[in-house]
Amino acid sequence: MTAFWSCDNTQPKRAQTIVSGKVKVITDETLLPVMEEQVAVFEHLYDRTEVDMTSAQENQIINKLLNGEVEVAVLTRQLTARENEFFKKRKFTPRVYRFAIDAVAVVVNKQVSDSVITLDHLVKIMRGEETGAALNRLVFDNPNSSTVRFLKEIAGVDSLPPSGVYALKSNLDVLKYVYETPQSVGVVGVSWIVRPDNETKKYVEGIKVLAIKGRDGEPAGSGYYKPSQSNLADSLYALARPVYIINAEPRKSLGMGFAAHLTGESGQRVILKAGLLPDSIPPRELIIRE
Repeated sequence: MTAFWSCDNTQPKRAQTIVSGKVKVITDETLLPVMEEQVAVFEHLYDRTEVDMTSAQENQIINKLLNGEVEVAVLTRQLTARENEFFKKRKFTPRVYRFAIDAVAVVVNKQVSDSVITLDHLVKIMRGEETGAALNRLVFDNPNSSTVRFLKEIAGVDSLPPSGVYALKSNLDVLKYVYETPQSVGVVGVSWIVRPDNETKKYVEGIKVLAIKGRDGEPAGSGYYKPSQSNLADSLYALARPVYIINAEPRKSLGMGFAAHLTGESGQRVILKAGLLPDSIPPRELIIRE
């Protein structure tokens, strides 16, 4: 998607266009650090804009989108056929753009000797099966989060087991819990680890990211891989997932401009710095001196 606006500052600050006015955006909480950075860059580039960014769990975001409480959302999945049917009844189709590949990171306390884990091990925990290993307590951010839904889909289960899997309130809570509880395994969005803020940094310094081996027969099953950008690009990391911006504005407004930013060069560079894989990798110019 190509950015197509100018930086003309002749319009009033509150005029609702693709480069001015105010828009309310709700993002998946696992992506909050990188999306806060995106908002800061966007508002700096286009000083007549104001993006009201909030975060929530996946189920809450979908409900707000369908109820019309918010028109622009950032999710790690597309809308389902049933959800799209809701908009079809209103004779409207939301605009959906993929702009990144995210990694769900698996973390443990630095005191833990293990540095690797298999996807089969995680699946067994999700199914409530005995793993025979010390690392058998899986901690998520929230029972309604996208990471829980993602792992449930991989494990092929509809609900969490009565023991072995725990849900807190946020990604920060997971990092803090793993920092304080060596026998636990945390599941968080990778951007919470790559560029931590002052509050998060203490906990990030006390944990480590495990390398994961995927299923046999798949590229990610050929070895143990960490959630690096190169591994995401080569489809070697087992817990990778796409990131979308869903624009349900019935008119051309600031939501379209923000989507253009995310998919354009400036937004893709933010993605690159945040440790996710950009949907289109920004070019780099090399100056070769004689």
